[in-house]
Amino acid sequence: MSMRDRCAITGVGATPQGKLPGSTALTLAVDAFKRALDDSGLKKDDIDGLLTFSGQTAPEGQQNYLRVGETLGINPRWTGTMYMGGATAGALVQQAALAIDAGMATHVACVYGDAAATGGGVFNRAQGWGDSSAIWGFMSAAANSAVTAARHMHVYGTTSRQLGEVAVACRYHASLNPDAVMRKPITIEDHQASRWIVEPLHLLDCCLVSDGGVCIIVSKADRARDMRQPTVLLSGMGQAHTTQILEKEDWWYAPHQKAAVQDAYRMAGVGPRDIDVAQLYDNFSISVLLWLEHGGFCAPGESGAFVEGGRIRLGGELPVNTAGGNLSESFMEGWLHIVEGVRQMRGACGERQVKEAEVCLVTGRGMTLNCANALVLRKG
Repeated sequence: MSMRDRCAITGVGATPQGKLPGSTALTLAVDAFKRALDDSGLKKDDIDGLLTFSGQTAPEGQQNYLRVGETLGINPRWTGTMYMGGATAGALVQQAALAIDAGMATHVACVYGDAAATGGGVFNRAQGWGDSSAIWGFMSAAANSAVTAARHMHVYGTTSRQLGEVAVACRYHASLNPDAVMRKPITIEDHQASRWIVEPLHLLDCCLVSDGGVCIIVSKADRARDMRQPTVLLSGMGQAHTTQILEKEDWWYAPHQKAAVQDAYRMAGVGPRDIDVAQLYDNFSISVLLWLEHGGFCAPGESGAFVEGGRIRLGGELPVNTAGGNLSESFMEGWLHIVEGVRQMRGACGERQVKEAEVCLVTGRGMTLNCANALVLRKG
């Protein structure tokens, strides 16, 4: 039986973002929870589900849910901690919806906090995978995406300036977002002049590293209609994973991402033409190009041309990452993409609001391209 529109996101909360000296993963998670609770109009005792992502700097690791729950004073019926990098936020929202639909919980808080900018977080491939690719210098997420970008350029003729279109669009949207970390507009020339990180990726092709916290509350749809905020339905959900990376010739293209989006479309009963606004996971600018192809907005190899001419900016055919994304708003490993999707469906984004937006696609990816998920949010 389809879960279309049976659950809703009823509360979202985000702390200040950027460099926050003195904050910890735990204090940021707690602050975000309080903000989401206030946003929803629920009381703490209403929350009977707690799912967490410990981020890079929480010392408890997989026991993070215990520490967060203890600090919040919550004894949930349904709980746990998951780690899928940038795919975690979407996966936890899906897990929350499954628990609610099964009668295991009523209101589930999905919570994230991290002090990666000031707490020494390390972003690289998990160790202990046998002969690590690090022995020949393949040591970072930037390296993976640089290979993807180089291969896309070689096969399809994609250019660095087209990657720059993504960075410029995200920064323009961030300039309209008072909570964004990077708000000064940039040009294609600024992008081209920024230093190399891993060729062909410039500095402005790469996401930020940030301190911050985010909380997303999921509830049953029929309860959402009596709560504080306009209803935002979880209309479609999809996940896909691969445990093989370098062993597969097309690993760089992350084809499993298409499967995740297609599953979400199928559940929601929509297609790419129905999407009014998209929040596409952008750890690097090339990631957005892949998502545009996997989401069916253009054919394989056509995303470079697709992003030209302001097509993904506000007022364009498909506004993308309307709060600035990981590239300019803040790097919260995809959590803020869901928050922005919810706010767009509520019509609460002010200057950056997409007119008459009713359906939003949100995507996430993580763990060295292994994990992908997608959500279709619908105005209730």
